[in-house]
Amino acid sequence: MTSPLTLASFIFNRIWAAVKREILTTIAEGVSDAAEIDALWAHMFQTSVVPCKMMDRVGLDTVAFIEDNYINERKLDGSLTVDWLRHHYITQGKLGLKTPEQGGLYPPSTVVAGATGTTTTNKQMPPIFVLDVGLGANSPAYPSLAGVSTNGKILRLDAPNQPPKALVTGLPLPDGIDVDPSANRMYWTNMGADVTARDGSLMSATLDGTDKKVLLGDGILMTPKQLLLVKDQQTGTEKLYFCDREGCSVHRCNVDGSEHEVLVQNLGGASDLMDWCVGITVDLKQRKFYWTQKGPAKSNQGRIFRATMDYDFLAAGETASNRSDIEVVFDKLPEPIDLEMESETGVLYWTDRGEHPRGCSLNCARVSGEDVGEVKILARRFHEPIGLKLDLARKQIFVCDLGGSVYAVDVETGKKTVVHRDDGSYTGLVALPDA
Repeated sequence: MTSPLTLASFIFNRIWAAVKREILTTIAEGVSDAAEIDALWAHMFQTSVVPCKMMDRVGLDTVAFIEDNYINERKLDGSLTVDWLRHHYITQGKLGLKTPEQGGLYPPSTVVAGATGTTTTNKQMPPIFVLDVGLGANSPAYPSLAGVSTNGKILRLDAPNQPPKALVTGLPLPDGIDVDPSANRMYWTNMGADVTARDGSLMSATLDGTDKKVLLGDGILMTPKQLLLVKDQQTGTEKLYFCDREGCSVHRCNVDGSEHEVLVQNLGGASDLMDWCVGITVDLKQRKFYWTQKGPAKSNQGRIFRATMDYDFLAAGETASNRSDIEVVFDKLPEPIDLEMESETGVLYWTDRGEHPRGCSLNCARVSGEDVGEVKILARRFHEPIGLKLDLARKQIFVCDLGGSVYAVDVETGKKTVVHRDDGSYTGLVALPDA
C-alpha cells in the first residue's frame, strides 16, 4: 500500500523531471541560458529556489542518471536532454558545484547569488550609475501610467546583486548620463513629461545627488537622449554632446549649459521617425562624432551617421540643417540606440532594441577612417537594450535594458552576465572610472 506522502513524492518527481527536460531542451536549442532561465523563474514565482542552480548543486551527472530512468521507462528521446548534457558538460568534466573549476550550467567564474536568481563574474565591477526611466513595475501606480513622469531615478550600484542606492528621484523620464569624477559632477538628460512638447532638460548634480542644476530647459529641448561628456585636449574644451529625439537634432554645449550649439538639424519634424536622433559618441582621434537615427520601431530602417567635430559652417556657407559633410556609416539596422567609441582601435559599439534575431543585441564594427568593417553581433537576447559603457580594461561592456537588467558582457566570448535585475526600466548608464 502506498502512503499519500509517498504518492505525492512520486507525482512531484515526475513533474520536476518534465521541468528539467524542458529547461535542458531550451538551453540546447540556444533559446536561453541558465542565468536567464533562473532569473525568469525567480521573478515569476518570487522564490530564491531556482532550477538551473539546483541541477548544478546536485551535480549534472546525477541529473543525467535520474533522467536515464525516465527515458528507459517511458521511451523518451534524450537527444536534446541527457545526451546533449553528457556531450557538452559531463564528458568535459563540467558537473556543477562538484567541479567548481570547470563549472556546470553556470560557468566556473560565476558566483551564485541565491535570492535574486542572478549571477556575476569574478571580474571586478566598478560603481555604476544607472537611470531608471520610471516605466517599470516598480512604479507606485503600476500597471497604471499615472505618475510616470515623476518616477524617474538615478541609482548607484556598488556591488553585484545588491540593492541600489537612489541618488536623485522624481525625474521626468531620464535617459542619458555621464560623470566627471574630477569635478564631482554628473550630467543627465530628461525627456520630459510630454514627448510632443519642449519640456525636456539637461541637468547636473554632485555625485551624491545634491546641488542639482538645470543647464538647459525652458522650452529649448524636446526629448534629449544619450549624453556624453567630451574632454577635448586639442581645443582645451569640455563639452556635453547629446541627441534630441523628437527634436530631430544633435547638440553640444559647455558643462554649465553655455555656448549651446545645434550641430545637426533634420527637417522632417517630430512626426518623421526616420529623422529621430538618439545615440551619440565622439571619436577624438579622427575628429568625428557619430549618432543614431533609429527609424520606426522594429523596422530594420535604422542608420548610424557621422560628421566632423570641427566643421566650419561659416566657411562652408552651410547650417546644421544642410551641412554637406554628413556620412551614412551603416543603414538597414534593426533599431540602433546608444553608442560608444574606442578611438584607439577605431571600433564603434552600439545597442539595438530592434526585432530578433539581429535586434535586442550588442554590436560592434571597425569604422576608423575610410575603413568600415562588417557589423559583428557581440551578444543577443536582451530585453530592449538602451545604455552601454565600455570597461575594456576588464574586457567587458556594461549594458542595461528596459526589462530591468544590468549586464556585464565579456568582449571576447560575448557571454552576458546579469549584475543587477529588478522591476525597474533602465535607459542610460555609466561606470565610474578607477580612482
